[in-house]
Amino acid sequence: MATPGNVTATLTFDDAVVTLDAAVRATARLDLALEPGELVLLDPGSPAHAATVADACCGLVPPARGAVRFLGHDWSALAPDAANALRGRIGQTFAHGGWIEHLPVIDNVLLQQRHHHRGDDARLRAEAMRLAGHFGLPGVPLGYPREHSPSDLRRSACVRAFLGQPAVVLLDEPLAGEPGLLEPLVNAALATLARGAVVIWMTASRRIWRDASLPADRRLHLAGGTLVSD
Repeated sequence: MATPGNVTATLTFDDAVVTLDAAVRATARLDLALEPGELVLLDPGSPAHAATVADACCGLVPPARGAVRFLGHDWSALAPDAANALRGRIGQTFAHGGWIEHLPVIDNVLLQQRHHHRGDDARLRAEAMRLAGHFGLPGVPLGYPREHSPSDLRRSACVRAFLGQPAVVLLDEPLAGEPGLLEPLVNAALATLARGAVVIWMTASRRIWRDASLPADRRLHLAGGTLVSD
């Protein structure tokens, strides 16, 4: 799919109003353009808001007003097949879950890339093995998710998020219960940023916000329905 001309931002929220909680009519107005190579640290205010913001980035939650654009394409204007193809360019970790329980962990990790790109499976496995070593695993786990520790699953989720050179990586509380992941995760983010990707790291942890090793270009809070700079 060709990208429209004169587009520089990778991900754009163009005066987009996103519904955070329909029951209480809570919305957020997001006006943000993320350029290639940019790392944003975001405190979304709550785990539910983090999930909604991530879904909006992926075009799964249409804005009530405005537009969300990925690689120049308005998610709301895309046909379903075209939108699904573009989602193959987004890597993601989830604060909780995110695993298909009846598939082995390694198939969970490889599934997105196999579906969207259908390239050399041996190359894909080799890249997954390299990333597994980077995140402190001897390899991508072969058993089912229920057979592995939360630590192994969190590290495997990082492998999945960075696999296949995504254009955007969404990290939702990636260090929860795993402080030892900070250094490898920062290094993986830096390598991804160096080739022009965008990383959105969502966390409420003050320790992470104060950590000088995290070279965020912007630090934003979602408060009162708007984005506020730290």
